[in-house]
Amino acid sequence: MTATLLYLNGWQRITRQNGNNKPAGGLQLTWKPTPKITVNYSNYLGTEGADSVRVNRFYHNIYGIFQLSDKFGLTLGLDYGTQQQSKENHNKNEVFSPVAIAQYKFAEKWAVAGRFEYYEDKNGIFISTGTPNGFKTKGYSLNVDYSPIPNAVVRLEGKTYDSKDKIFATENNSLNANTTLTASIGVSF
Repeated sequence: MTATLLYLNGWQRITRQNGNNKPAGGLQLTWKPTPKITVNYSNYLGTEGADSVRVNRFYHNIYGIFQLSDKFGLTLGLDYGTQQQSKENHNKNEVFSPVAIAQYKFAEKWAVAGRFEYYEDKNGIFISTGTPNGFKTKGYSLNVDYSPIPNAVVRLEGKTYDSKDKIFATENNSLNANTTLTASIGVSF
């Protein structure tokens, strides 16, 4: 088991936001009961905005990685966060996001993975849409990975997002869905 305490400048900030004099914090707990299982819990507690309007944010992330065999692995996760509606109003807006990823290694250097995720941010804490239902979107992806060397991956991925409201802008209108095909190369050092 490892534990990490974090002293932070804010939510995804390298430097402190102007006018916000409160630091943020976080905790990460990682447990590996076996070499094939990892369970992680992380959180963030901080304030957003300048001191005159700042609101409290509390965010949680929990996931498990389960290598069920040499060829098949499963990752399950859940994010849940709350943010105060305004400095004077202590009611909370919420975000919620479960995810499931299954990976199958069908050859020594090749793998295929599928992912399902859902993200709900009705009140626009992170993603403001200006639509009646806010950001309520399902995502599906399928990728093929090739690892020519142990520290590099070449990936081809197809992904579709499907939203309750028409939030994906095109040249002429807005749509409920967005589909992409991407290729990438990742190298770790």
